Amino acid sequence: MEQLSAGKKLDRAFEKLGERKTLSFELDLDTDAASLKALDAASDPASGEEMPDEAAKLMSGAKIAFTVQSKKPIDASEEKDFVGMAMKISGPDGDLAEYRVIGDLVYLRIDARSLGDMTGSPVPADEDLPPEAGAVKDVLKGKWVKFSTKEMDKAAGGGARGGSARDRSLDAGTRAKLVRSLREVVAREVRFKTAGGEDGTEHVTATAPFRTLLTELFHEIRPLAKDLPPGTGLPTDKDLKDAPNAKVTADFTLKNGELSEVDVDLAALAGKAKVKKLGLILRMSGGTRPTAPAGAKELDLKELMSGFFGAPATNGAEFDDLDLAGQDVPQDEF
Repeated sequence: MEQLSAGKKLDRAFEKLGERKTLSFELDLDTDAASLKALDAASDPASGEEMPDEAAKLMSGAKIAFTVQSKKPIDASEEKDFVGMAMKISGPDGDLAEYRVIGDLVYLRIDARSLGDMTGSPVPADEDLPPEAGAVKDVLKGKWVKFSTKEMDKAAGGGARGGSARDRSLDAGTRAKLVRSLREVVAREVRFKTAGGEDGTEHVTATAPFRTLLTELFHEIRPLAKDLPPGTGLPTDKDLKDAPNAKVTADFTLKNGELSEVDVDLAALAGKAKVKKLGLILRMSGGTRPTAPAGAKELDLKELMSGFFGAPATNGAEFDDLDLAGQDVPQDEF
């Protein structure tokens, strides 16, 4: 009875998220630099390929904030209904990258110098850039730049891989089949428990063996592969056979029946690596409407490809390699 009740509470909590028109969440890697270094060492990296201390520090303090806005409830929205999106990646010392989509315009800014220091690839100084660099200089300075998704589609020749992002997105019927299949696996493989709290707060914990759960999930998804966007690769049972089968627990926090936080403990998957803590925290909120930043400089993608990189005018193939061809409002992944 508790299993059924807890599962229904989670179902209803997720349904409430789908009823919103604007939704925000923040993903936080709950670990420390020493634990990440221990995990890296346990993977036996080749000499010189070890995780740099700077990368471990940045990843341990990294957060990803995501907001999506639609004209309709999100659960009933098609690609054309999404009118805004924002994503921000932050590190322990500040923002690293931010990306917003407002209508047909994409706005972008990055902390190129911090990312360059982390990867060991310092960005060039202004005086080392050619005159054709244009707005690229603003990118390297961490300023906002913008470009049009329609112009990108033109530059890509209409999308050599079969049309726009809208053509490659999941239709409502496929999404419904996918959700139904995943719910069946969760009901079969996951064990639930509930615990009450104060001020309308309740915790639902879900526990499942990691490899078994992944294997069963992909068994359900494979029959729908033909309806998934092109390029969606699905792992085989052979690919998953070496994944640890330790039990992983997720703690769902419900506030007055609405999902507010998910805390996943992944320490059991660390194997022999000595980790202090290893987990993921997902925090949900009602969301704030994405807005266009002021002062963004236009980034001419065609000029960038043909001039700054010294390449001939693009016919779309270069954009295909970058997985950018034909994007309208990039909501596929949502």
